[in-house]
Amino acid sequence: MVDLNDLNIDEDFNEEQMRAESDDLLELRYLTKDNAVFERTKGGFVSLEYAGKKYDRVGVYRTFPITEPEEYISIREADEKAREIGMVEALSNLSKDQADMLREQLRIRYYMPVIEKVIDVKEEYGYAYFQVKTNYGVCRFTTRMGGDAVIALSDCRYQITDLDGNRYEIVDLYKLSVNERKKLDLFI
Repeated sequence: MVDLNDLNIDEDFNEEQMRAESDDLLELRYLTKDNAVFERTKGGFVSLEYAGKKYDRVGVYRTFPITEPEEYISIREADEKAREIGMVEALSNLSKDQADMLREQLRIRYYMPVIEKVIDVKEEYGYAYFQVKTNYGVCRFTTRMGGDAVIALSDCRYQITDLDGNRYEIVDLYKLSVNERKKLDLFI
C-alpha cells in the first residue's frame, strides 16, 4: 500500500481552485447584442466588454470554419492560452456594425485565396510547385508531395496548404478547364 505522505505531492495544489477553474472553462456563455459590446481598438483589433469586465483585445475564431462560417463564433482572450470568454451563436444576431467588425477579424484569421486558374504545376524531388491565379492575383507556392497538403472538403471543393501553412481553396474543381484539372491529377 502506498503512503500518500511518501508521494511528495505539491502542497500548493488547491483542489477547490482547480475544480472552480474547470467549471468556469466548461461553462458555455453566449455573447449577444444585449450582454456584450465589441469595439474597434486604435490598433485595428477588437475589444470586448462583457459581464462587467473589459477585455482590451480578443481573438475571434470559427468553431466550424467550413460548414458554419457565420455561426458559433468563439471569442477568446488574446494571450497564449486563448481562454474562451464566450460564443456568438450567429453573427446575424449582432448589430450590423459589430457583426461586420467580427467578419473582418475572421477574414484576417482565415485568409484563404480562391484559386481561379491553374497556370502550371511541376513536381520535382518530392515537392509540387504551383503557379496559380487567385482572387488576389497571380502567385506561386510550394507543397510537399503526399501527406495532407491537399484536402478534399467535398466532391469538388479542395483546400491546398503550402509549406508555410498558407491555405488556398479550389471552390469547384469542375469549373476549372480540362487542361487545368489534368495539371492537378497527381494531387487530387
